Amino acid sequence: MSDMNINAVLNQMRAVRSQAAENLRVQAQEAQQPGGGDDFATLMRRAIDGVSSVQRESRDLATRFETGDRDVDLTQVMIADQKASLAFTAVTQVRNKLVTAYQDIMNMPV
Repeated sequence: MSDMNINAVLNQMRAVRSQAAENLRVQAQEAQQPGGGDDFATLMRRAIDGVSSVQRESRDLATRFETGDRDVDLTQVMIADQKASLAFTAVTQVRNKLVTAYQDIMNMPV
């Protein structure tokens, strides 16, 4: 891989990191607003929709690459695939923690 490709990948990773940090900052501000927060179901729906969107984008990039689209680079496909995988893993972990919490509450003596 050439230095130009490595720098492009590093720049993309930095952009993703700064975007994630910005999203966390905005979410923290929204959570601090009194009465303006969404309920848990709405937040989960947004997260699931976001994961679905990232997966769809990854699949579209992979299809474009496989069909020979010259505008799509292999590094873009791999980064999109990793983003989709990471997003899915994160939502799955939240779901698992939610199920565990529910089971703990249901097993509490009354």
